[in-house]
Amino acid sequence: MTDEKAKKNFVLMEKGEDTNIVFSNAQPRGAALKAANRGYKEIKLRERGTKRVHVFTGSRVEVKAPTKRPKWLPEKVWKAVVKKVGVEHL
Repeated sequence: MTDEKAKKNFVLMEKGEDTNIVFSNAQPRGAALKAANRGYKEIKLRERGTKRVHVFTGSRVEVKAPTKRPKWLPEKVWKAVVKKVGVEHL
C-alpha cells in the first residue's frame, strides 16, 4: 500500500469554456502553481468529475536559486505564486 494521495485532474478554463490543458495534482493549489509557472494570471480550474471551479490569481517571480543547487541549475529561477480567490459552482 502507498500513502500517496490520489491525483485529480483539473481542466484550465478560459472565457468560461474548457480548454484542452489539464493539470494533475492531489490539490487544486498544486495544479494552479503549475498553471502560474506557465504564465497564466487568471486561473480557473474545473475539477474533473465535479461541478466545482477553483479560481486563483497567479504570477511568477524570478528569485535566486538555493546555494546548494546542482551545477546545471542557473543562478536565478522562476517561482510561481498563487492566491485562491474562491470556488464557483457550475
